[in-house]
This record gives sequence, structure tokens and C-alpha cells, in this order.
Amino acid sequence: MTKRLIVVAGNIGTGKTSLTERIGARLGWKTAFESVSDNPYLPDFYRDMKTWSFHLQVFFLGHRSDQYLEPAHEPVSAILDRSIYEDAFIFARALHHMGNLTERDYQAYRKLYELVVKNLPAPDLLIYLRAPIDILMKRIHERARNIETGISAEYLTLLDSYYDAWLQNFDLCPVLTIQTDDLDFVNKPHTLDIIVERINNKLSGKEEVVFK
Repeated sequence: MTKRLIVVAGNIGTGKTSLTERIGARLGWKTAFESVSDNPYLPDFYRDMKTWSFHLQVFFLGHRSDQYLEPAHEPVSAILDRSIYEDAFIFARALHHMGNLTERDYQAYRKLYELVVKNLPAPDLLIYLRAPIDILMKRIHERARNIETGISAEYLTLLDSYYDAWLQNFDLCPVLTIQTDDLDFVNKPHTLDIIVERINNKLSGKEEVVFK
């Protein structure tokens, strides 16, 4: 089987981690996830975003670059539950827009990001998960993570607009867009079967299977 590097992208609450876990288990691919519990900057960041935004973004840049480079030296396929590109085009941009990342720090971060990314292998496929903002808010409320208590519909809407702008110009690899608001790939194996088929079709250049 051809070795693949797949990245899953999408707004908060779209189901990236759940899909990554299940695709990895179904296809026998290595999985990698966003560093949260062992992130040394997150507690400080949520206490004082203006002071710690730059530090947090640099940490994520290093963390995700490691996640990209590790599969390059292994013979197995891998799927990652967030892309390194989102850090720059979505989250760092949002922090800058909200005044939590100064112009000086934002430009310094973007320069470092460009230097790092140009030496990384391009993924074979980007899976972009989408869902309406009200569904995202419902899922965030239901999972009740302490670090997500301050997330608002306005913030998610801002992120959505940045995703739209980013993907209009994204050309590093094919993009498979999946609406997740009515999909239950956690409890319904048939739904996961359809997603796996869409992934395989996209990787092979075949016409996509349409959900019914």
C-alpha cells in the first residue's frame, strides 16, 4: 500500500479528533493529535492571552513540525488531527485580529512559520470538516472542556471566515470537504465506511462518492 500523509482540518467541534482516531484504527494508520494536556503554555495563555500568544504559537509550530517530520522517516501512513497551516492562517491570524498578538510578534511568527513549512513534506490529502456554528456550539457545550468555556459563536464565525479564505488559495494537495453536522461516524460504522471510500477515491483521483 502506498504510504500516505493525511491531515484533518476544521473549526473547533467539527469532529477532527474522533475522525482521526477512527480512520487510523480502520486503516491501520499512525495517528497524531494536538498537544493539549502536555502543552506548557496553555494555562498561562488562557490567563493572559496578550502576554502568551506568541509563545503558544511558537510551541505549536515546533510541535506540529515534529508531527510532520516523524512520518517522513517511517514506512507507515499517518493521519494528523490538525494541520500546521491552520496555526498560521486561522489561529495566529485570529489572535492578531483580536489584539492578542502584536503586529511585530505576528510578523516574526509568520516569518518563522514560512521557514519551517518550506522544509516540510506536503500532505497527500487535506480532509476539511465543516458544520454550522450552532452545531459547533452545542458540541462544545456537551463535551464541557474547561479550556473551551470562553468560546463564543462570534469567535467560531470569525474562524469559519478565515477557513474559507485560506482554502480558496490552498493548493498543496487535494482537499476533501465533509459536512459533519448530520454524520455519526462514531456510532454508525456504515457512515465511516462511506468516509473511507471518499478518502480512497480522492487519493486515487476518482470522482467523489456523494452522501445520500
